[in-house]
Amino acid sequence: MRRLIAFCCGSLFGVGLLLSGMTDTSKVQGWLDFFGNWDPTLAFVMGGAMIPMFITWKFTEGRKPIYAENFPAEPQSNINRDLILGSTLFGVGWGLAGLCPGPAIASLSFGGSQSALFVLAMLFGMRLTPQIRSQISSSSAT
Repeated sequence: MRRLIAFCCGSLFGVGLLLSGMTDTSKVQGWLDFFGNWDPTLAFVMGGAMIPMFITWKFTEGRKPIYAENFPAEPQSNINRDLILGSTLFGVGWGLAGLCPGPAIASLSFGGSQSALFVLAMLFGMRLTPQIRSQISSSSAT
């Protein structure tokens, strides 16, 4: 049952990304181009997602999930070097490519070599990151 719910939620998310235009790289780049030909329409998408999420978040406070023991713990709120570096890389990559992980995966459903290349590079980076982090940690310890 949990897999079915996850599949349905993921499918709904992917359809939402497709319908909202988040998989259209030129639309995303237009939204991020504040000093050029700015396209504010994706701000409505963000607002349209944040409002129901806020209501849902408030509704679930103090409750237990139906198909889990508890909700995931809140992420750490401290700002550190890794957070700043990661968010900077994410933002620059999103601005240059016009894709981020969710829309790139949703874009795979209708083909396109750009999305496939992005997802392959993302998976490669995810695989390589722990090795790079351990090398950095071991070199800074010496």
